[in-house]
Amino acid sequence: MFRDRDFDPEQNLPPNQADLTQDLELNTLVDAMAAGDKCLFDIGRKALLSCVEDPGVIRYRQDILRDCLENSGVVQSIYRLTVEAIERERRNYLGLFAQSPSLILHRSVQVLDIFVEALRRLRQIADEHADKFRAEGFVTLFAMLRSELDDTYFGELRAHLRRMKFGGGVLISAEIGEGNCGTHYVLRRPLGSDQGWLGRLVRRPRGHTFHIHPRDEHGFRALAELRDRGINLIANALGQSTDHILGFFHMLRTELAFYIGAINLYTELAKRGGAVCFPEPSPLGQRGYSFHGLYDVCLTLTSSQRVVGNDLAAPGKDLTIITGANQGGKSTFLRSFGLAQLMMQCGMFVGADSFSADVCTGVFTHYKREEDPSLKSGKLDEELARMSAIVEALRPNALMLFNESFAATHEREGSEIARQVVRAMLEKQIKIFFVTHFYYFANSLWEQGMSNAIFLRAERRESGERTFRLVAGEPLPTSYGHDLYARIFNDDAAPQHSETVSPGV
Repeated sequence: MFRDRDFDPEQNLPPNQADLTQDLELNTLVDAMAAGDKCLFDIGRKALLSCVEDPGVIRYRQDILRDCLENSGVVQSIYRLTVEAIERERRNYLGLFAQSPSLILHRSVQVLDIFVEALRRLRQIADEHADKFRAEGFVTLFAMLRSELDDTYFGELRAHLRRMKFGGGVLISAEIGEGNCGTHYVLRRPLGSDQGWLGRLVRRPRGHTFHIHPRDEHGFRALAELRDRGINLIANALGQSTDHILGFFHMLRTELAFYIGAINLYTELAKRGGAVCFPEPSPLGQRGYSFHGLYDVCLTLTSSQRVVGNDLAAPGKDLTIITGANQGGKSTFLRSFGLAQLMMQCGMFVGADSFSADVCTGVFTHYKREEDPSLKSGKLDEELARMSAIVEALRPNALMLFNESFAATHEREGSEIARQVVRAMLEKQIKIFFVTHFYYFANSLWEQGMSNAIFLRAERRESGERTFRLVAGEPLPTSYGHDLYARIFNDDAAPQHSETVSPGV
């Protein structure tokens, strides 16, 4: 996930993650990535919500994902291998109260046997498939596996594990300390272990021997305590080695989980005919965006019909105002851009034929909400409270998505609130997309002739048909409500006054 550090699965999520998840329907996207796997869901969600601000890191992940898509079977095999190793280790857990050196040593040897086999299979995958991968991340991983996990390493490791089973007993030296108590216990290499078979046959160790009666429980307990003192250091060292290798498998699973989730999403979109592309990120503050065929990925995942995409080029723009016909695709477009921004900044593909945009320091949403069922506050109070919380979290170069904000009051007051909020945010270098029905608000910005603003309108044909595309154009004092009335009630005599909104109202 990074060149020089690991992805942190315990990182704090942004304070606006709940609103962002609700407004952009992120759970639909993450569910498609997870395919029922809880680990994939958790990592995919955290990766999406933690915006990467470095275009270099984004491209680094994109290269890895390209390799994953071209070699999905190999990557999935590695992921399954890590999951299997972690699960087998978990089944060998002894519990909190079984922590004697002997039990720790026994468990560690068993777990390391499992890990050695998993590492051997991992090395085999690297040997067979390394030449198919070109991304820096995979090249580094496979080179490490092939250099550090060679045959000599596995031979030495298996020899050590056989020795740690102490099939011939434990050899311990000790000194007599104060009060004739044992001290300075040291685990020794078994006698003759470094000699050939002839040397072991000729030279027999000399020493004194005593035997414990089979029914002498106290004697066996005392002997077990002596053994634990002798093997304590090696048991701790082996336990730490086990934890170290387990940590490697956990991190490999964590980082592969993101790419496996992306593969799952790619497969699901391909089934539904959704095009994808790898976006081109621009540095912070380099304003502008352009795209061709940008569509709402979440709508594609939940709809049986083809989702209409949008085309636009807006270099150097800080502010995008979106107006036009009801049910014309404004909210869908807003969600499609927000999703594309998040997907780009976590290193994924986006739902479009092409897409480029500057990276941001965070994505924030302010959407209209339903009436508070507890009646603790009015809708406008609730909107302003959420706006205040967002302002506290905003940083320069953030992306702010408004959808029918401040619509809980009449047009003149709502327009004034919106205009002041937008002006303050632009001064703080916040990039804004604003979907609104407030003609008074949108037209006042249009008349200023702002060079850093672009105005889009939901397209409506003369027949009243919605194309669900956005086109550049000035705001109009109508939302064409009579079209909806006629379509819903099949009434040619729809009230014509419903289409016009007076700036003074």
